Amino acid sequence: MRQILVIISMLFIPIVSLAQEIKGNVVDEFGTPLSGVTIQVLETEKYSITDFDGNFTIEAKEGQDLKFTMIGMEDLVAKATTNMNVVMKESLTQLNDIVMVGYGVRKKIDNTSSIVSLKAEDISERKVQNAVQAVQGKVAGVNITSSDAPGSQPSVIIRGINSIEGGRSPLYVVDGVFMDDITNINSSDIVTFDVLKDASSLAIYGTRGANGVIIITTKQGKGDKMDVTIDSNYGIRMPLKKVKMSGSNLFALYNNTALGTITFSQDQPVNTNWFDEITRTGTYSQNNITLSGSTKAVDYMLSSNFYDEDAILNGQGYSRVTIRNNNKFKFNDNIYLKQNINVAFVNNTPKPYGAFTAAYKQSPAVPVYFNTGQYGVPLVGDDGFVSTSGTNLFNNVGNPVAMLNFHNEQQKNLNLIGAFEFGAKLFDGLKFTSNFGIEYNTFKSYNFVDSKNIWLAADPTRTSEAYDALDPAQPVNLLTKTRNSNYKYNWSGYFTYSNVFADIHDVELTAGVETVYDDGNEYLAVTYRDVPANENYWYYSFSTSDLSNTINEVKNNSNRILSYFGRLQYKLMDKYLVSATLRRDGSSRFQKDYRWGTFPSVGIGWIVSREDFLADINFVNFLKVRGSWGKLGNQKVPLNQLPFTSGLDYSYGNGYPSAGITVSSIVDPELTWEVVEELSGGVDFEVLDSRLKGSFDLYHKKTDKIIIPISAYLTSGTASATYAYAGSVSNKGYEIALRWDDKINDNLSYWISGNLTQNKNELTSLSDNISAQTGGGLGNGQYTKVLNQDAVGQPLGSFYLWEQAGYDDQGNMTFYDKDGNVVAQDQLTEDDRKFVGSVMPKTMYGFSVGVKYKNFDLSVDAYGTAGAKIYNGKKAQRFGGENVEYDVASDFWTSTNTNAGNPAPFNTVPIASTYYLESGDFLRINNISFGYTLPKFTKVISSARIYFNAINPFIFQKYSGYSPEINGDGNPFNMQGIELDAYPTLRSFVFGVNLKL
Repeated sequence: MRQILVIISMLFIPIVSLAQEIKGNVVDEFGTPLSGVTIQVLETEKYSITDFDGNFTIEAKEGQDLKFTMIGMEDLVAKATTNMNVVMKESLTQLNDIVMVGYGVRKKIDNTSSIVSLKAEDISERKVQNAVQAVQGKVAGVNITSSDAPGSQPSVIIRGINSIEGGRSPLYVVDGVFMDDITNINSSDIVTFDVLKDASSLAIYGTRGANGVIIITTKQGKGDKMDVTIDSNYGIRMPLKKVKMSGSNLFALYNNTALGTITFSQDQPVNTNWFDEITRTGTYSQNNITLSGSTKAVDYMLSSNFYDEDAILNGQGYSRVTIRNNNKFKFNDNIYLKQNINVAFVNNTPKPYGAFTAAYKQSPAVPVYFNTGQYGVPLVGDDGFVSTSGTNLFNNVGNPVAMLNFHNEQQKNLNLIGAFEFGAKLFDGLKFTSNFGIEYNTFKSYNFVDSKNIWLAADPTRTSEAYDALDPAQPVNLLTKTRNSNYKYNWSGYFTYSNVFADIHDVELTAGVETVYDDGNEYLAVTYRDVPANENYWYYSFSTSDLSNTINEVKNNSNRILSYFGRLQYKLMDKYLVSATLRRDGSSRFQKDYRWGTFPSVGIGWIVSREDFLADINFVNFLKVRGSWGKLGNQKVPLNQLPFTSGLDYSYGNGYPSAGITVSSIVDPELTWEVVEELSGGVDFEVLDSRLKGSFDLYHKKTDKIIIPISAYLTSGTASATYAYAGSVSNKGYEIALRWDDKINDNLSYWISGNLTQNKNELTSLSDNISAQTGGGLGNGQYTKVLNQDAVGQPLGSFYLWEQAGYDDQGNMTFYDKDGNVVAQDQLTEDDRKFVGSVMPKTMYGFSVGVKYKNFDLSVDAYGTAGAKIYNGKKAQRFGGENVEYDVASDFWTSTNTNAGNPAPFNTVPIASTYYLESGDFLRINNISFGYTLPKFTKVISSARIYFNAINPFIFQKYSGYSPEINGDGNPFNMQGIELDAYPTLRSFVFGVNLKL
């Protein structure tokens, strides 16, 4: 196997020449062999890595300096000799680690801003489909709401929501490429994951950094020989929580009580569990192989990952293949060229998540199939049984199994990411760096709607002959084929000068220019009519002679950004720190005279532990105080959109009306950036021989000039709302992060870490002429959100509901009016609604524990939130004849049960009230990882580890639905925080093996 891989790798790398070899062994202070130590020949830059037993071989001459490095150990330089025996000491601090600061790196100890850096092991330990999922709960101030739906992108909010319609997602910078998501990045390729949180660190990215920045670097080749790593795992998935629904008998009792008649027999022959009928035990597997190494001329890394999942929803499948090739070409000691290429191929067969809601609502008395083989439908006869002979359609819910079977859709996606970096050292202290990154994405899909069979399945009395006899307006089969493509690129060129003057002035200057181009999406959809079933839909041709076919083509505007940036980083006497940044951005999204924005920031720091007055205090190993201020711009706002009103036909006297259209809104040419300003401060410390490390941060972030729709002036001549500056938003909070590392003896060590975030989000002002958005949330009159003057002082997207008071003497719900009086539902007015909480949690926390004993390792990660509210949208979908939850059907109001937890049965459309609002607080064990590293048993395999992961095995929640984590669509005034058609959170059990050859 190894020989084959070597041959393949030769296609990408040069052949390593033979030379003099230095051999040796590396151990720690207790004599334990150290695996994974990097050895570098300082004069030639050749590399090697120790194997499982701490042995190494490297091409070097006797007397040359060899540098030994390993995370957690102190760096060591030793002269090359034959049969070397090297002892490395454990490092009590990681302050010399570097963090990414945007267009450069900085030692963690010298950093003045709030940056959290995660390493490869923090990402790869949790075997999930997306790297962001693995980070949940590990970074204070970062709210990650993930979905277990295949291919989904988690929602990431850093230090609160800044905007209403301007987006909330951070910018991802992957090896210098600007990206909006990292769904197609292989988690195993990531070596560092740096989260930039405050304005001081973000201002260098200007308009792109308003919602935070996550900088990701992928693995590069190192070592004097080629290393091969294979990681393979297999897992099963199942819902973490199910909702217990009423069986047929309880359903009949509840509905008969609601109707006041005996419509349903209490002895139904069918008791369908619809959730079980549409789901299965999901399975997924990941196989990853990495080849890496280094020569004098090239560092190389080639990896391939295959992810394949059969989802829990019947018929849904998802697969992804990613291939990455990273090379660094070293022309000499002063010039290099890096090339990083990532290609991802994705295939998806989606199914409608509305099937989860349909399974929740459909009656258990309805069979999946009737005895005739036809799909079961909610028909009940005079005998009270559900059958094909029934005449009363008692609800409007479709058959969930049929919904899945009739949904025939496939998607294919190709994502290409390229990054190129050129670096040149011009003279001592000055270097030039140029980065070019490009992302190209092409998507195609088909969706076949089998209208004929759907029509037949809706009524068991229908026949094909009846369908053929319908008039020309009969439902016809439709096939929609879609094509979508876009590309983006960014280029930057900058100079970095660093020097130390008089041994006390450490200066680093960075100055450069950058341009970003987004071509905009190019979208084409063609719908074919009367398409036969069972065709090869990918190759179905469009016929221009069939004028009934439709074409929809959209080309979005491109967008350009030109930027100039500079940064000064200064350190005085190795303890006083200053960082200042200035960036000026120009965006084509705005009108000519309003395109440019200037975004400054400044950060200061004081390494207190290096002062003489702390020199004799052994308790404190490190103490740094820092503070920062900065401004950022947000251009992801809806601008320059001219709504048109059509259908305004006009006749010129010839009796034939001509089509008319008018502009129904106006555009404010002075609109420009939403401005985010942040003031923050923090403390970093290490105490007790650096066993306890931690940080504390305070921040206040506010967004002025929020761009939202306002009502048109009566004299404007337009009817539609127009976008304008109309409000401001504030986020205030604090973050705490702690970690304890300790070593009991040579065989036993452990660590404990935790973080806590408290954030207060608030809409602080709003224009008087705001266009009230009362349509947020559910339809059918159940509006759960509102944006008006009453929302000032509330978190964004707070629920705006009628407050339930209790029950009247008939078991109907009663409510409080605005004066606190208890009234019936028909006495309520719009003014009686009130704000009752937000989906955004006030508190987030996470903690981890880990222990290593000899070759065994065990770790547990947990994550939780408090203060959030969830609206049970699926429960609020009862309009008549739908199923209800077991807890509702077994505890409803009657004259003998007046203290029941639920109202008397009803079959009317409910209003949006606090009856459906529940606590979103939860604590979930995110991951339990257990592994064993095998003793070395063959020369071919340098190390082998087998492992078991339990992902989301347990959750403690108050919410009665599937999941208290509801991603939403990004706009806090729409479906955010409302569970409807939501994909359940899953628990997974994974077995795997990791081999290093």
